[in-house]
This record gives sequence, C-alpha cells and structure tokens, in this order.
Amino acid sequence: MRKPIKQAAASLERRAVMRALVAERGDDLLVVPGLGSTTYDLAAAGDHPLNFYLWGAMGAAAMIGLGLALAQPKKRVLVATGDGEMLMGLGGLATIAVQRPRNLAIAVIDNERYAETGLQHTHTAHGVDLTGIAAAAGFESAQTIRSERELAAAVELLRHAPGPIFATIKVRPDRPPFVLPEKDGVELKNRFRRALLGAA
Repeated sequence: MRKPIKQAAASLERRAVMRALVAERGDDLLVVPGLGSTTYDLAAAGDHPLNFYLWGAMGAAAMIGLGLALAQPKKRVLVATGDGEMLMGLGGLATIAVQRPRNLAIAVIDNERYAETGLQHTHTAHGVDLTGIAAAAGFESAQTIRSERELAAAVELLRHAPGPIFATIKVRPDRPPFVLPEKDGVELKNRFRRALLGAA
C-alpha cells in the first residue's frame, strides 16, 4: 500500500470551523451536514430546525444540497460534509457544476480520515485533491483552507458569494465527544419542512 503523501499538518479544529461556518446564520441558511462527524459538529455548534441531518445517507449530502438550492433559490444552502462522504459522491460535483446554482456552497471538513470506522486514511491523505476536482468540474470558486486567516475569508465566500462555491477545509484528525441531534428521519424531515415552508 502506498504511504500517505507528506503534507503540512492541519492546525484547524473541526468544531471551531463548524461554528465559524454557521455563526449568526439567521433563518436564511439551510445546512446539510454529511453523516457522522460533521453532523455531530453541526449539532455541537447549535441545533437548528433548518439543519437537515443525514443519518446513514453517505455520499448524498452534495446532491441533497443541490436539490434544496434549486427548489429554494432565495435561500443560501451550505453543505458541510467530510472528505470520506464527499469521496463517495464525487460525480455529484460534475452535476452541480453543470446546474450552476448560485446559492449553493460546499465545505468539506477534511481530516484525511474515516472517523466513523477507526480513523483509517481516506484518499485525500494520499494526495487526492478535492478542490482540484471541483475546480476542474467548473465550480465558480474552489479553494483549500489551512489557516484561521484563510478560513475567515472562506466563510464570507461560502455564505455570500455567487455559487457554486467549494472549499476543502483541512482540520486535525481529532475525535471530539459525540453530540447527537434528533435521529428520527421522519421528524427531521417534518421539522425542516415546517421551518422552511410553514405549518401549512
């Protein structure tokens, strides 16, 4: 097996990154986390009825984000997922680039690990460049974030710039304690619909 490529050690902490991504969100931001760690990170940053948690739907976050962005063009949609989950849905990046939703942003919280199954290296630890793939597909903007300064600028783009926007955010392979949101899929769907469309 090929050894991981030596890269600069990530200094960003995943929960701090998620807090920055959703700070002062109001009711105009719809957030779709990938399963596992990004779901726990989003719940830790503060549960919200416009969080659409994906329990068990690995590889689907970007495409669900695309569907929401097309259905709700006046709302900002942020997909906040992990590198393992994004690697399972790479074809979705091409579809998103073709559809060109101006209100969609994807942030990949990349610890170069499969955290849910024992911190095995993902392909990004071996040099696979998710940012390069998104750029080649035709995203409006695609960048890799490694520092606090870069993160602050990226958050502004992810939250407000015309999309589709893509950012790989390199974080340490920490495993903070689980913060589990609601797990009932029907209730999550109904809660999200009520918050987005109203009780009727």
